[in-house]
Amino acid sequence: MTATALWHARCRPGVRPVRELFDLLRGPASATRTAGARWAGLLAVATDGTHLDVADDEPVRAKLGKGSNQYTDASGYPQVLLVALVSCGTRAVIDAVFGPGKPGESILGCRLMRSLHPGMIVLLDRGFADKGFLNAVHAAQAHFPARLSASWKPPVRARYPDGSFLSRIAGIEVRTVACEITIATSQGRRTGLCRLATTLPDPRAHPAPELVKLHHERREAEPAYFELKKMMLGRRVLRARSRPGIAQEIYALLSTCQLIRIAISDAAHATGTDPDRCGFTTALNAARDQVIQAANVIADTAIDPVGAIGTAVLDKLLPARRLRLSPRAVKHPLSRYAYKSMKIDRRTYQATINIDILTASTNP
Repeated sequence: MTATALWHARCRPGVRPVRELFDLLRGPASATRTAGARWAGLLAVATDGTHLDVADDEPVRAKLGKGSNQYTDASGYPQVLLVALVSCGTRAVIDAVFGPGKPGESILGCRLMRSLHPGMIVLLDRGFADKGFLNAVHAAQAHFPARLSASWKPPVRARYPDGSFLSRIAGIEVRTVACEITIATSQGRRTGLCRLATTLPDPRAHPAPELVKLHHERREAEPAYFELKKMMLGRRVLRARSRPGIAQEIYALLSTCQLIRIAISDAAHATGTDPDRCGFTTALNAARDQVIQAANVIADTAIDPVGAIGTAVLDKLLPARRLRLSPRAVKHPLSRYAYKSMKIDRRTYQATINIDILTASTNP
């Protein structure tokens, strides 16, 4: 089949079939049965946004626009903003929406409310801690801990014995936790301040230190994006050059990523393995081999819950995850400054974390 024939074949079905395929596949996979996927009986999920580069053609550019920098008003490729709701236990995609980068990820993310329900706890970073998004999550009857920026000045209405206090933000009654987090390594100590607002009011059922540790799991959305953008796409620009083609390609990527995550989750659950130790690259390569070789295309009456992909993953388990110590950094592909090499001492990963809950009178 020539490239032109393949392009026409992709255009014929349109967006709807691949969108319905993703709707059929999306969900927490086996998160309801996976250890660590729930916290205090609530399904832990995280939401975050990322950008995908698309072709720099005039129709696409007119719809999405281009970024700007200090040198020019338009630079780089047009980008699509993708906002996903990810299960923290399995990194499976529960739901995803995408569109132009403006007006922002919290506005676009409000379309994810269709997948929220009671029994969920949504871990939110500062970018999603705005009035509209918090009210939307609260209206969906899901709980949240949201990290507050310095602009929030929650009033102290009542104090709890653990140092947290009752307050009100965005018209929602919340419990606010202010804490000081200290990380001690072989190279020194680093201390930072954090404020969380949560709709979980009981400090005995949901202790403040445990809530702060749980909020760190919001970063599970980042590896999910890394798997899609780096491992599957290889940092390449999307091939489609039209709006329907872009939507079709993104839904196809999400569906493929979700299928691999389901295979990983089923294998991990069947053997009692932590899904964090199951390598996505190994699963992706095993899936490619299955497609190329057309192996086991006819299923037996007895279905193996592990399968070829799960077997490959379990044979090459990753070591236990190391503690993330470095703060976030924006990586620029071009720099005006000379590159300086940096040696990393692996002993740094032998670290301890201390969380001190601040009282209402001393919180930042």
